[in-house]
Amino acid sequence: MQSLPTDWNALCGLVFLLGLRHGLDPDHLAAIDGLTRIASRQARAHARYAGALFSLGHGLVVVAIAALAGLAGRQWAPPAWFEPLGSAISIGLLALLGLVNLRALLRTPRADAVALAGVRAPLLAQLLRRLPQSPSPQAALAVGAVFALSFDTLTQAALFAAIGVQHGGLAQALTLGGLFMLGMMLSDGLDGWWISWLITRADRHAVRASRWMTATVACASLAVAALGAARLASTQVASLLDGRELAVGVALLAAIALCYAIAMRKAAAPAALPRAER
Repeated sequence: MQSLPTDWNALCGLVFLLGLRHGLDPDHLAAIDGLTRIASRQARAHARYAGALFSLGHGLVVVAIAALAGLAGRQWAPPAWFEPLGSAISIGLLALLGLVNLRALLRTPRADAVALAGVRAPLLAQLLRRLPQSPSPQAALAVGAVFALSFDTLTQAALFAAIGVQHGGLAQALTLGGLFMLGMMLSDGLDGWWISWLITRADRHAVRASRWMTATVACASLAVAALGAARLASTQVASLLDGRELAVGVALLAAIALCYAIAMRKAAAPAALPRAER
């Protein structure tokens, strides 16, 4: 987790961007992939919106934590070790997620689609097996809420809430929690739509797009982890980035959006014919 600005408008913008980036975690994407495919196989109307529903359930937990911290008022403040520990856990998880997805990309034959890897894959498998044959929108909400019950997400929510309280009280805490949720819903909603779109494509298109998608998510995870580690390890890097968090977040998300656009173009382009067929 990075240092947060003290200006309210910049803080709101950065928390929204953090929600966007949080929605791109491989754990989120793997869960949304599974939920979207189950709903698509059953021709459920909410298949395209499974990502947004997952993120709504996830975000409601974040907002609930913000509300609890807001109700505690100014009497509650996170201990000194709270932010560094939350940052270290976030960095470690992002680095692990980036590495396991790069490993999946390198180990998967070029003719096969790459499955996104998440550290909570066993939990996801258990949850998906327990879903009914025709999962309801409420099931996607519930899976998202369960995924929010992690120390990483809860420390982020509590820290945003504590800073919101410092800026005024409960309303400000709920505003930050809500902005974080809206950012997640946007990125996760687009991802659910993306997966639903890919399901309608031919296999060769899905293979191309899956490789680009996995590479993009892995590199973004490693880049954010490296930046966070450099900030913790070096006061010079921390001072250099101080006040530039919003610009860094925008640049990172712009790079991810560009890679996704390339992936969509690759998926839509016709495959080259073998030499013997030309």
